[in-house]
Amino acid sequence: MGSASASRASMFPLLLMLFVTGMYAGLLFTSSPQAPLNETALTQRIGALESQVAALQSQLNEMQARNLTVQSMNQIYLSVRDSIVTVGGLVPSTDLLGRVSYSSVIGSGFVVNLSGEPLIVTNFHVVSGVVNGSVTFVDGEAYPFEVIGLDKYSDLAILRASAPAEKLVPLSIASSSGLRVGDLVIAIGNPYGLESTMTSGIVSQLNRAIQTETAGNFSIAGIIQITAPINPGNSGGPLLDSQGRVVGITTAIITGSQNVGFAIPSDTIIREFTTLVETGGYVHPYMGITGYSLNYAAASAMGLNQTWGVLVQTVISGGPADRAGIRGGSQSVTVGGDKIRAGGDIILYMDGIKVKSMDELSSYLVTCHPGQELTLTVLREGSVREVRVTLGARP
Repeated sequence: MGSASASRASMFPLLLMLFVTGMYAGLLFTSSPQAPLNETALTQRIGALESQVAALQSQLNEMQARNLTVQSMNQIYLSVRDSIVTVGGLVPSTDLLGRVSYSSVIGSGFVVNLSGEPLIVTNFHVVSGVVNGSVTFVDGEAYPFEVIGLDKYSDLAILRASAPAEKLVPLSIASSSGLRVGDLVIAIGNPYGLESTMTSGIVSQLNRAIQTETAGNFSIAGIIQITAPINPGNSGGPLLDSQGRVVGITTAIITGSQNVGFAIPSDTIIREFTTLVETGGYVHPYMGITGYSLNYAAASAMGLNQTWGVLVQTVISGGPADRAGIRGGSQSVTVGGDKIRAGGDIILYMDGIKVKSMDELSSYLVTCHPGQELTLTVLREGSVREVRVTLGARP
């Protein structure tokens, strides 16, 4: 059936060209003596036909592209579905009288092999505190798992499932650094328990930073913002590129929003995977500041000419930034109902890379490691200077 459709589609341009050629010939060689066509009229008729042909060709190209996309998406789904699992289990809770009750949780996960052993990746928040956990493959076969690595600050978990080797078919992982805004992305997971659901969208933006309950006062940085619809149950599922390679792991949505979802980049998985497997955890870098993303309104309120960068709010006593001499704000200013601290350093660049906002600062910082020295370019009291900071470990 598919080959017959493809054959018909491939014949259409030929039939179109034959039709147009016939019309040209008719115009050139058949003109009525009673209504002769002068050269101007003939040129106009030919021009009109050419416009129609161009419009038809555009429609044909769109139809072929749409057909190719549908076929490619289905091929991607068929090639990856056996490697994607439903992650489920029970979370115990105790009431004031000491009685224990259980609630069920459900999420998604997928098989990868980055350490010589096929393991399953999912979100920290999917398996945190879970007992009697299991992974279920698309054919319904289910197996228990053990958690071997957790990182609440990146919302990552690594599982070892007691499944036969032939069930653990790993997906290919590509670096998320190659993603661009507008790229096609595909999410597959189990929203509301509807297993093996596929949605698609585009990359809306890169290097977001989001706050989650699991990460506490720290943000999860380097996040991919996507339009692909995701819902509770999608968490932990793969985000794929147009070639079916993992470029992220779906993790969060903004409640009440439409087509605003977030995924942890695959570079975070690649960077942390071996350490999570070998040690069970991951140590994040730490600079020891809080900051505010500078904008025009805030700059105007503080009398600054600088409208971008990270305005340092507070410096944690004894932290890396404090030891390096970074200065926090000392004066309270209200901007649009928000109270901010003015007078602190404004961080403009990190190792020569421009940072316009806290999202960008956090997204660069997450790629570093404890003990690494960074060169910060800061604006202090109207003068630009460089400050070297040696990162510590996140407490």
